Amino acid sequence: MESEIKDLDRKCELLKALHVPGEPLVLPNAWDVASARMVVEAGYPVVATTSMGVAAALGFDDHEGAPSAEMLAAAGRMCGGVEVPVTVDAEAGYGLDAATFVAELRSIGAAGCNLEDTDHSTRQQRDPSDQAAWIAAVRAAAEAEHYPLVINARIDNYVGEFVARLHSGQTGPAPQEHHLPDVVDRAHRYLAAGADCVYPIALHQPDQISALAGETGGMINISTMPDGAAVADLAAHGIARISYGGLLWGQTMRAFADSLATLTDPPAA
Repeated sequence: MESEIKDLDRKCELLKALHVPGEPLVLPNAWDVASARMVVEAGYPVVATTSMGVAAALGFDDHEGAPSAEMLAAAGRMCGGVEVPVTVDAEAGYGLDAATFVAELRSIGAAGCNLEDTDHSTRQQRDPSDQAAWIAAVRAAAEAEHYPLVINARIDNYVGEFVARLHSGQTGPAPQEHHLPDVVDRAHRYLAAGADCVYPIALHQPDQISALAGETGGMINISTMPDGAAVADLAAHGIARISYGGLLWGQTMRAFADSLATLTDPPAA
């Protein structure tokens, strides 16, 4: 047991150390043990999970549509299936209290976690003070267990507009300037509460990324977007972490569908 704790501590410390502004940790997100092992075989030093892909593989919708026990069990299989640190997309925490949430992450061997600031029961972004208090409670619970959990605090201001434009078929980048003051405020609050990194998911405008990096002064995670900035460009903005989210899972599913379409016609029902 003691050796397992030391190994998890080492993985947490490695994950945190790999967050370097200007030399970002690139995370192709996995959804099962097979895809996690492929990430490692490709040479990546950390595996991140995608809640979208994991939930879909389990037969549920994303955004906490799946039972937390099943999501955490799937993440645990990935943690146990590779030797590198695994950071878990834990959505908004599944309604668990901080101590229980931290205990669950530690029990499955998670080196880090994503925490969203959307309340999925209301589909609204949480008040930043409430979210900061939740992050502080998670950090305190982890520290009480001497567990150096790496917390990536997601900021969801941009994601709603991105999804709406995607579904409506609108093309071209969405204007994002109006979100910056609130995003900067949330970033400061979440970092002060104990987050190691902040993640303004779906932020894609280079000038806004640069402005956020300049005004935040902490570690920032940016998601790779279709037609978005290249890894080298994000590194030049001082970004410390780059995530692919559900992008690779979606590409894999589309490739599977394309392959199925090339097979012989299925038999009539």
